[in-house]
Amino acid sequence: MELTLNNGVTMPALGLGVFQSAPEQTTAAVEAALTTGYRHIDTAAAYGNEREVGDGIRSSSLDRSEVFIETKVWVSDYGYDHTLHAWDKATGKLRVDYLDLLILHQPAPDRFEKTIAAYKALETLLADGRVRAIGVSNFMPHHLERLLASTNIVPAVNQIELHPYFTQPDVQATDAGHGILTQAWSPIGGITFYPGWGGEDRRNVMEDQTITAIARTHSKSPAQVMLRWHLQQGRSAIPKSTNPARIAENFDVFDFELGAAELAAIDALDTGNRNGPDPDQARPERFAMVIPEA
Repeated sequence: MELTLNNGVTMPALGLGVFQSAPEQTTAAVEAALTTGYRHIDTAAAYGNEREVGDGIRSSSLDRSEVFIETKVWVSDYGYDHTLHAWDKATGKLRVDYLDLLILHQPAPDRFEKTIAAYKALETLLADGRVRAIGVSNFMPHHLERLLASTNIVPAVNQIELHPYFTQPDVQATDAGHGILTQAWSPIGGITFYPGWGGEDRRNVMEDQTITAIARTHSKSPAQVMLRWHLQQGRSAIPKSTNPARIAENFDVFDFELGAAELAAIDALDTGNRNGPDPDQARPERFAMVIPEA
């Protein structure tokens, strides 16, 4: 299943995410995903595993053109010239000569002038053919409006935290209004029960009664139901796993369909509570993390 971005580029709707995948596990996870049938891999400079993603792609029998590679520029590399160099660093680690999708990882509103300069660098990379599409991540409506007022190219993608317990309808509506594709990180709600994210009392969406009941109806897993929910509503989703069986399970979502009432029941689970970092919160120490050259 492919989605067409606002510049005509097509992107596989379902991709493998590698956030928090240890470098030593990432290559095997990418290999397993490509063997399973994935053709879209999402990484980021800040994940520290771009090199291993590239290794996994090269170890497959696939031509570079068959794999959609998405990565992200970290905040410490914002600013026009710094962001141009971030492309050099990313392509050097991945060992490719172009990227399919390059996005800004955070809006970083405490230094938004650098965010705008970084995006203008993405526009240059797009014009030069060094990337096929550009976008943003974790941008809220007010960030998007500020960006659009100062730049020329509408982002193709906005990657945000999005799962049944946090659906961000205002961001989805803003994206849709501008022709921006919404892409879900933590699409099956992993962030709702990761340790160390501000509380251990969070509900595990994988155990939600509504979702487990729908899963039983279709003889599918809760994760498969959630991914199908994303796909049927026109979103891209990038589930993360390093387990080959789960990687395969997450891809096995094209042989069933959720009914309108089931989609509505999942939509109704939204709590409005964010579980990942707040994009409006400045995180100077984290933002200062230096991305190595190699």
